[in-house]
Amino acid sequence: LISNGDVELHSTEEEKRILKIQLAEETRKIQNLRKDIPCKQEIVKHLAILQRELEMSQDKVQSLEKILVDPSSENRSRLLGGDDPSFDDLHQRVNEMELTLARKEEQILEKDLILEQVDRLAERTNVKAMNGKHDTLALAKKVNDVQGKMKDITRKMMAVVSELSMQQANAMQLQHNVRDKQQFLESCHLRMEQGMAPSEEFENEWLKMLDKENRRMMEIKMKYKEAEEEERHLLPGGVYTAAEPRPNAYIPDCESELPIPRPYGKMVPFKPSEPSAHMRHYRKPVIKPIEI
Repeated sequence: LISNGDVELHSTEEEKRILKIQLAEETRKIQNLRKDIPCKQEIVKHLAILQRELEMSQDKVQSLEKILVDPSSENRSRLLGGDDPSFDDLHQRVNEMELTLARKEEQILEKDLILEQVDRLAERTNVKAMNGKHDTLALAKKVNDVQGKMKDITRKMMAVVSELSMQQANAMQLQHNVRDKQQFLESCHLRMEQGMAPSEEFENEWLKMLDKENRRMMEIKMKYKEAEEEERHLLPGGVYTAAEPRPNAYIPDCESELPIPRPYGKMVPFKPSEPSAHMRHYRKPVIKPIEI
């Protein structure tokens, strides 16, 4: 629909241009005719002058007729001077004038022929122009189709160019990253040759990993200690107690007996409890030296 509208618009503009040219031609003709035709007032004035001259000439003719008719007038006629040409001279002049007239007629005929040829060429040109309108419309349609295809191709090319620019930017970024990685790798090799860690980041990561491993080992040890503590606080009857175990047997120091644990019985040694928190309010005693 848009292409058909463009074609119709193009044809309308062409017709408008032709009409403008015709209007300019008609305006030019009117202006030329106005220039050729004088003003009415000037014509009226010139007509009045001619009428007066005509009246004066008629009066003069009448007076001259009266003088010419009057036989008593001496000046009623006036002989003209000069020589009358002979018959041969007149015949020669007539022949010359006939030759000149023939030449003029030949020139007029040639101009008429040229005018007829120009008219035929103008008619052929008009016919070609009328026939070319259809070709122009078809060509305009083709041009519109080609322009539409060119616009589509241009949009596709712009999209491809933008995508290519994005890919080039990504490639440049990747190349920059590769150069950075290569420089980082070279610096790591240099540090390793010097007996140092490849980089501070790797060293920090290694320390973090060691710290995690130490914490894990500590957690394992703590769990193992807790398990041992739980086993130690577990009574033979399966009852769990938080009280510290107290020895209920001893190994005799006698050399004659075997080192076998022997129960205390009723004479269990006293185990003092730990001092409570209120002992901080008491001052520690000063032990005096013993004098012997």
